[in-house]
Amino acid sequence: MELPARLLLLADSRLPAGGHAHSGGLEPAVTAGEVRDVAGLADFLRGRLATAGLVSAALAAAACAHARAPGWAWERLDAEADARTPSPAQRKASRAQGRSLLRVARRTWPHPALDTLANACREPPHQPLVQGVATAAAGGTPAQAAAISAYGAVTGAASAGVRLLGLDPLAVHGVLADLAPSIDAVAGRASRRPDDWAGLPALSAPALDRFAELHLGADLRLFES
Repeated sequence: MELPARLLLLADSRLPAGGHAHSGGLEPAVTAGEVRDVAGLADFLRGRLATAGLVSAALAAAACAHARAPGWAWERLDAEADARTPSPAQRKASRAQGRSLLRVARRTWPHPALDTLANACREPPHQPLVQGVATAAAGGTPAQAAAISAYGAVTGAASAGVRLLGLDPLAVHGVLADLAPSIDAVAGRASRRPDDWAGLPALSAPALDRFAELHLGADLRLFES
């Protein structure tokens, strides 16, 4: 799938949206001893991509499709995201990242849908919704929004693995290269029916939810989530 340069900006970890402050649940997994090395990180990333990654990618695709259509009901799609994020800590992290990304997106890709999204929800919108609308604002498609989201679901945690465990960056990028076909497959599945909100994936990841709750109450932590 081709990603124009303007969309690569959304997938760039250097986007000043605060993503570097979140480990995608890896830090509490490391603290619990569940991830210790490159092999453990690879297993963690595969699991995250297949569950939380798929859900986020589907929400991003739905938000992108909705931004390209007349008549916006962002509060309903935000509620769909809430229902698919059972952990209060995960919801808090998603909304914090959504708030940061929304600030960047409104400045970089001005669009009425971003303004409406900012004002429609009682709380800051979930990060996948902002990512999808920002993709639409930059001229992207739901499939591209899903690809950007699925890619981010693993690259952020992979980068955190280097910082938390002192892993070899070359080995970690080898893991990401191996995951590339799975990222493409998840993006394809996520963007299959972006207009069917009730039918969006609702896979659970109980271990990630548990880790998120433990992490929120931790005294010492490097990442926000």
